[in-house]
Amino acid sequence: MLKLALQGMRTRWVTFVGSFIALALGVGLIATTGLALAATFSAPDRGPERFVKAPVVVKTSDLIRVDTPIGERMRTITDPAPVPAAVTAKLAALGRTVEDRTFPVTGRGLGADTVGHPWSVAALTPYALTGGRAPSAPGEAVATGDALRPGARVRAATPRGSEEITVVGTVASAGFENALFFTDAEAARISPDVDAVAVHAPADRVEAAVGAGFDVLTGDERRRADPDPDRDAEALVSVNALLGTAAGVTGFVSVFVVASTFSFAVAQRRREFGLLRTAGATPAQVRRMVFTEAFVIGVLASAAGCSLGAAGAPRLAAWMADAGIAPTWFRIGEQTWPLHTAFWTGLFVALSGVVVSSWRAGRIGPTEALRESAVDSRAMPVSRWLIGGAVLATGLGLLALALLDSPADLLKRKTYVTQPMLLIVGFALFAPVLVGPLNRLLTWLPARLPGATAMLARENASAGIRRTAAVAAPVVITVALAASLMGTTATISEAKAGEARKRITADLVATAGGEGRALPEEFLRRARAVPGVTVSATRSTGVIVLEEGVALVASEAEAVDPAAHAAVSRPPVVAGRLADLDDDSIVVNEEWLTTEVGDRVSVWLGDGRTADLRIAAVLATGTGDNGVYVTERNAAGAPVDRVDLALPRDGADSAASVLGAAAEATGVQLLTGDRWVDAHYPRSSENTRLGLWLILGIALVYTGIALANTLMMATSERVRDLASLRLTGATKGQVLRLVAVEALVVVAAGAVLGAVIAGVNLLGVWSALGLLGVWSGVVVPWGTVAAVTGASALLATAASVLPASLALRVRPVELAGTRE
Repeated sequence: MLKLALQGMRTRWVTFVGSFIALALGVGLIATTGLALAATFSAPDRGPERFVKAPVVVKTSDLIRVDTPIGERMRTITDPAPVPAAVTAKLAALGRTVEDRTFPVTGRGLGADTVGHPWSVAALTPYALTGGRAPSAPGEAVATGDALRPGARVRAATPRGSEEITVVGTVASAGFENALFFTDAEAARISPDVDAVAVHAPADRVEAAVGAGFDVLTGDERRRADPDPDRDAEALVSVNALLGTAAGVTGFVSVFVVASTFSFAVAQRRREFGLLRTAGATPAQVRRMVFTEAFVIGVLASAAGCSLGAAGAPRLAAWMADAGIAPTWFRIGEQTWPLHTAFWTGLFVALSGVVVSSWRAGRIGPTEALRESAVDSRAMPVSRWLIGGAVLATGLGLLALALLDSPADLLKRKTYVTQPMLLIVGFALFAPVLVGPLNRLLTWLPARLPGATAMLARENASAGIRRTAAVAAPVVITVALAASLMGTTATISEAKAGEARKRITADLVATAGGEGRALPEEFLRRARAVPGVTVSATRSTGVIVLEEGVALVASEAEAVDPAAHAAVSRPPVVAGRLADLDDDSIVVNEEWLTTEVGDRVSVWLGDGRTADLRIAAVLATGTGDNGVYVTERNAAGAPVDRVDLALPRDGADSAASVLGAAAEATGVQLLTGDRWVDAHYPRSSENTRLGLWLILGIALVYTGIALANTLMMATSERVRDLASLRLTGATKGQVLRLVAVEALVVVAAGAVLGAVIAGVNLLGVWSALGLLGVWSGVVVPWGTVAAVTGASALLATAASVLPASLALRVRPVELAGTRE
């Protein structure tokens, strides 16, 4: 049987080359994304950065630890308290100490994330002067990098005010911060709080001196005192989610398309199997031959795909790093399990792709096969009806269940990326019965126009329904994915922006430019001094609650003055009143387990304190941006990072002018409410767009390969039909136009079916938003759909016209006389 299978593969090499390429590419894509995904499971081991030369570093602990029935649970608080003066005095008695202070610095010529430090702490990194001298007086500073040179003067705003700063020296950048170093006395004046203390003393003596509530860090643990010590791991979270999604989509697309390609390849050989049955082959022998062919192709193609993946993964990682999707240090590791997974997945797909087709091939009787015409008499077997119906019902059922049970889950990327898969599979399984009516509908008018091309294309597509469905399947997948992913992200982003516009009633919004950066106190003083202006200062903090006794859940929170905030904001309150918020209460949203107004909840505040607070009001969940509110007293240590301003009715222009001057002087970004929403709620971030295009690019490439393979196989089987057209008087150009039109008709049908699937998904997202109280229009990505459909049309036209053109180079009489 192996010899017979190898001989058949050599004779029908066009059919098997198509299957080989489709499978090899699928395995290659799975291996590439798998290797890249494996590289996100661990961040590189990094030692201390800011405190390399410090033997011991002491800071207030930023962890809360809770014993639960399932073990200890830990969470990081947002606003740890500074190191008290009494503790710094004890540490100074043990040995030489260096007090570290970190505070934001804004101004023209400075980076958006520039921070200030005392000069004495620079030696602990260590920073070394590359030019100029150390600061020795107020108003002098040393800058990192080469953007500022010694002698440069900048207007810088710090928490204590705005003043002219003279750069007197520079140090080489350490790569993890943009910093200005002031004299120790000036840094203490600007930021009196001590964030950490470097101690030159034995660690055991330091621990005994500080007691509980403080972290005594040595060795690699000193990294916990660095700025954003978890940034490497956090950077990999989004990369992991993106690559996980890409791997899932790649696996789904490749498995489905490869199975479809194998099924079509086997379906083309019905007469061959009939001849084998006539020659005495049993059904079991036919099935074994088909499985043997699939096994050989599966092994060879999977091996080739693994080689492609090993070569492509480093290039994918480099592109992601260059595009800013992944950190600059992101590299492919030495893991080999993704290659094993890809290889065995490819072999499994190859074998499973011929299960149903080989069973049908074995059931064909000799005389039945010899009498079978080229017209597909039955589009789908009963098994496909049952499987397709079950998959489609499951997809629609899960969508309905999500809408009824947890509509907010449909707005999460993991859900709205995976949700369309079952619907795509379900509709694609019904492609043989759906594509035919779509073809007739789309060609109804063209078929009635003068000329026979449209009519012949219509009839050919209807007669070869298996071929038509196999060509339409990859188009269905790509268009459905493109419209669903791009449309869903755009719809959710637009809903978030609309929700923010309704929530914000302020005339002006002031921020420090960077996410969560403190605003200078000078701006607050100036703003509050403007007559008639309502100033609502917001402090970003967080609260942690123990849910069901086992899970510590952190929520973002905002600390506000309830009366002032009510004048500049209209939060979606569903129970209670925001005005009832006081130091003994909290405002929560509907996602919390306890949402009854008047009930009390125990929480950990941003500085680690515990508090038993009464629920004053409950907010709607919305798109997820409606967080928690506390008062300023319950956000100790959190700086003001946003100010909403309501202008007086009389003198609004003059008040806005004064506020604009204050913002200019202090380096604050001042925008109108609408412009602030436009700046902070774009339709989608650049990284999100690049990530989605990565996913769609994979699907589109695979669609191109699948179209090329299927159409090349189909054209190789139609050479006698094409020759018959030539013998009846059709010119070569007319035949090629017919082939092209037929391909375009099939692509159009696949695009329409994909659009229907996307419409169902977008309708589900729109319904979920409505159930959450956010009524927003559906954003249809017409440009993306047109681009994907156009690319599919070009690929299908080229893949059908080129092999047909090559076949027509042979004399029609010779082609008509060939036998299968």
